[in-house]
Amino acid sequence: MSTNTLYGIFDDEEVLLASVKEIRANNIEIEEVFSPFAIHGLDKALGLKETRMAIMAFIYGCLGLSLGALMIYNIMIVDWPQNIGGKPNFTFYHNMPAFVPILFECTVLFAAHLMSITYLIRCGLFPGGTSDSPDERTTDDKFLMVINVDGDSSPVKEMLTKTGATEINEKEA
Repeated sequence: MSTNTLYGIFDDEEVLLASVKEIRANNIEIEEVFSPFAIHGLDKALGLKETRMAIMAFIYGCLGLSLGALMIYNIMIVDWPQNIGGKPNFTFYHNMPAFVPILFECTVLFAAHLMSITYLIRCGLFPGGTSDSPDERTTDDKFLMVINVDGDSSPVKEMLTKTGATEINEKEA
């Protein structure tokens, strides 16, 4: 029994999304979908689990908040206390209202930058990373669906053609 890999290429994201839903409804397993941009609802149509990136964003925000509070405490209370506008300079909690904007900005700064770095590393988009896409047109204007088929691939080809694939390529494994 031979395993073939089918590459269905689509021109429109709505056609691709409808095709993914139709193919998954017929119990055909889709290996991967490549697109030049994110498609709303594609993750649910493919049956992917929800990402854990939000947990990381929360952790990175807490890290930024903690390091911002440590920095403010060290600068304004320990290292160089100053009497600015009559505020006491010997306690952190008495000065908290003045520190809130700085703490907020540190939280956002750490969460945004570390999330960007995490995303790039997780997706393999760091400098020197290689692409997994079998067709370079998916970085420009095409959408590609990868399906592994055991045995006869003609029913899957017909399904891809019926659901709007403009081009179907087959590769034997």
